[in-house]
Amino acid sequence: MNRPSAGELLGSAGLPSQAIADWTVAAPFRTSDLTSDRRIYGAYWTAGARLLAALPKKPVRNAAERAAAEAILSAGRGARDRFLAAHARALYDELTTDCTRFVRLEELVYLAAEAVPGLVPLRHDVAAEASLDQRDKDGVEIDQGLFTSRVLADERTGLHLCHAMLLPRADSAEPAARLAVDGTLDLGAVRLERHGRAIHLIAANARFLNAEDDTTLDAMEIAADVATLDPESDIIVMRGGSVEHPKYRDRPIFGAGINLTHLYRGAIPYLWFPRRELGYVHKIFRGVARPNALPDDVNGFGIEKPWIAAVDTFAIGGHCQILLAMDYVIAAADAFMTLPARKEGIIPGLANLRLPRFVGDRIARQAIQYERRLPCDSPEGRLICDEIVAPENMAASVARVVAGLTSAGAVGAIGNRRGLRVGQEPIDIFRRYVSLYAREQAYCHFSPALIANLERNWDAQNRKL
Repeated sequence: MNRPSAGELLGSAGLPSQAIADWTVAAPFRTSDLTSDRRIYGAYWTAGARLLAALPKKPVRNAAERAAAEAILSAGRGARDRFLAAHARALYDELTTDCTRFVRLEELVYLAAEAVPGLVPLRHDVAAEASLDQRDKDGVEIDQGLFTSRVLADERTGLHLCHAMLLPRADSAEPAARLAVDGTLDLGAVRLERHGRAIHLIAANARFLNAEDDTTLDAMEIAADVATLDPESDIIVMRGGSVEHPKYRDRPIFGAGINLTHLYRGAIPYLWFPRRELGYVHKIFRGVARPNALPDDVNGFGIEKPWIAAVDTFAIGGHCQILLAMDYVIAAADAFMTLPARKEGIIPGLANLRLPRFVGDRIARQAIQYERRLPCDSPEGRLICDEIVAPENMAASVARVVAGLTSAGAVGAIGNRRGLRVGQEPIDIFRRYVSLYAREQAYCHFSPALIANLERNWDAQNRKL
């Protein structure tokens, strides 16, 4: 039995036959120059958007209407992929004045939306879905993922975007001035405290077990900038503060990964994922960039310090991923690590790239694909954790390790970081991985499987923001 065509699916949903015909005829299957394709493809995406708007909202669509919506969205994304395969580099050059201007990803996608109508969603398109539960969104942000992936896939534009995201944020300057005066900095979700020549970055999302969400991302990256550029410290210690949950009240927790309730309720936008990996997690791993040189460790380098993680209680999901970017990991003897990506239906950041370097391929696959729990004080856990200590001795152990790692001076430690990094994960390998990640995570983020997994494994429908 032949599958129905897209036009037949749209007709079955009761959409106007003339509008369907106009959309079908407008479908572009070849590419030309950017100027021509901007007009031709833009007209096609605009026609598709009108058809989609004529359908009921996603929560109340019947089966025929759901099939029609999927046909419109799928055809539009196929056209976007053809357009971007031909024009991503030229468009990026247009938006960045031939790579002479650095533009952060969260601004770049909206500049692209204005430059090529229909290629990626405008701000009001994203805002229109922002208040919806994840299951009720059509996923217009997937198109941001396709664009991001294609920009990163090209060596020149991808490295330029990586460079842009490694630069200090403009809004880091004022917090840095406050730290210089006070010696501490409270950014709400994150605190910075100086302890001798070490600066402690402390997660403070106490209500949610120090989980990450859209309320923590900016604060975390600003804190990474400020701590890295702080002239009064030589090393950064990342810790989790005490939390409010009755089961763990007043206990320090390194972190619970992504806030799954916020994810289920649609409160974490797609861009959160690539911004996190290109932003503060990459800055932990590679340092803060200078504008005049790509920090590829061969032709240029950034400003960086060694990082220590102090793991209390657990490091789940994204917080386990962070450990893979650290120079030294101290863990409490009763702490554990997990990467429950399968239960969530998402990709665990850079873990697929980095975890096999620590524990080997088989254990990495078990941890990522089958949520194998890794107690810190186990043979497998010790492949990630450098030192296991009694929970009550954590503060003293951190102080001892800081003293030991800084006694020979920071210059040698930083040089060794770079030497290890250039062999294990040069920036071009990072770029290629995040290109894949940007695309795959976009589809995962709006997959029905994500919703089913969260309801089955997290009881998400009964949890409140």
